[in-house]
Amino acid sequence: MSNLQINTTQNVNLNYKIVSIGERILAFLIDAFVLYLYAILVNFIGDAIGYVYDDRWTQRGLVGLIFLPAMFYSMLMHSIFNGRTLGKILLKMRVVRYDGTPVHWSNYLVRWMLRLVDIWIFFGSIGILTILFSERRQRLGDAAAGTVVISTKNKTKVSHTILEEVEEAYAPKFTNVTLLTDKDVRLIKETYHIAKKSNDFKTMKALRVKVDSILQTNSELYDVPYIDTVLKDYNYYTQKL
Repeated sequence: MSNLQINTTQNVNLNYKIVSIGERILAFLIDAFVLYLYAILVNFIGDAIGYVYDDRWTQRGLVGLIFLPAMFYSMLMHSIFNGRTLGKILLKMRVVRYDGTPVHWSNYLVRWMLRLVDIWIFFGSIGILTILFSERRQRLGDAAAGTVVISTKNKTKVSHTILEEVEEAYAPKFTNVTLLTDKDVRLIKETYHIAKKSNDFKTMKALRVKVDSILQTNSELYDVPYIDTVLKDYNYYTQKL
């Protein structure tokens, strides 16, 4: 597998492995099997509709309407499950932007539209050849959308970086956390996790006092929630820059 290094908005490099063509084909076959099962289900539903409506055009229209989501399966699954279809979920892979920016639904749309050329018109030969001979293992749809398919097995975890999970609706408490540097936050986070894991309350208290003296927050929060809030606030503000 080829390696891909993504630089986040906080200047943290995350290394991933680009999946092999064999894994991509296997994921495609899993998705094709899912669609096959769905087609069988739609066929049973069509038979049931035949008992309700005598008009064959009505039957065909309703069956076509029920089968319609299958035609957009790839685009819908990637959009809903953050760059993954069922096959990709099972094989632990996902679609990402190779420049580290979030994938927009329009990127999934471009990939889906070019499946016609990559997969269907020439029986997958175009897609296979472009994956084999491109540096980032991209098919035409990936190249046009600026995406790659990466493995999420043993990837660099968020806990290994200065990053923290911050919800969309998160409301920051300390506005002056941007006085800290990435180096400061990394040291704070490492010390925080070590002290928390070993129940070292003395170190946790000293860390809280030190951070509070730098930021001058005068907060009434206890040690653990205080440091946790500082880390999340820093990520919130730096992500908005």
